[in-house]
Amino acid sequence: MAGYLNRENRVPYYQRLFQEGHKQHIRQWNQTRMGRNMLRVYYTTFIITGAGSMWMMGRMVLGKKTWWG
Repeated sequence: MAGYLNRENRVPYYQRLFQEGHKQHIRQWNQTRMGRNMLRVYYTTFIITGAGSMWMMGRMVLGKKTWWG
């Protein structure tokens, strides 16, 4: 808990970073590595669930109610 209380204030660093990105027209969520990684996970999950839904919708139209059988 003591490490959290004595932590460096990162607000001025991020404020400068986001203001510089605004001048270069970079979206805020693409300015840090963590934001890009979170978006990669989000997009991957979105694509997989969308593809799975389309796959199963096609199978249900054909009258099959399982994933592979």
